[in-house]
Amino acid sequence: MDKIINFLNQRRMNKVVENHREEIITKYMHHILEVGTQPLNIFKFTKENEMQESDFYAHFSSFDELEKEIFSEFFKQTIGLLEKNEEYLSFDAQNKLLSFYFTFFEILTKNRSYVLQAIKNDKFKGLGVTKNLRSHFKTFIESIDIETIDIPEKRINSFKEKGIVEAYWGQFAFIIRYWEKDNSPNFEKTDVLIEKLVTTAFDLQDIKPLESVIDLGKFLLKDLKK
Repeated sequence: MDKIINFLNQRRMNKVVENHREEIITKYMHHILEVGTQPLNIFKFTKENEMQESDFYAHFSSFDELEKEIFSEFFKQTIGLLEKNEEYLSFDAQNKLLSFYFTFFEILTKNRSYVLQAIKNDKFKGLGVTKNLRSHFKTFIESIDIETIDIPEKRINSFKEKGIVEAYWGQFAFIIRYWEKDNSPNFEKTDVLIEKLVTTAFDLQDIKPLESVIDLGKFLLKDLKK
């Protein structure tokens, strides 16, 4: 009986902690929307929002880390929505990526004012606030098993796989930049761009002449070993 009570108490505590985290994120986003810049300091922010400073530090070490986590939350919400759809689970890599992009940018659009302000405030021009998002996205790309030309040489395969992940992050970052400046109704141009970029990327992976380029690379690599 004691074990059951302890288990239930722990679940309640976890829920309270998660609610605190969501509350901090929500109030921080509201502050950015209303003021346009980060709060003066964490003490002032928590006091104005009737929180304990320790509540903030239980989840985030700084405002910069909080901003990175907000973009991570957009990613997690996207994956959560996709995984609730049984049809999505049976999609091939191309359709999984398309579904991810369309869903992610729907969430981004709902928070567009905050996103634009956060990127504008970022001293690294958007690279700072999307740092954690980048890590999550790269893991996602690895998980959907994008098919490529199989190469026996392990070192080339490893380089190729890393290159593909980085290339898709570059694609994702480019779409975010395009979406920032998109002034079409309902951001229709961004949707068109997504479809064209993904289709082109997957078509290019099937181009046979690429095999001859890889064969040349293998030959040169072996020749250098001699």
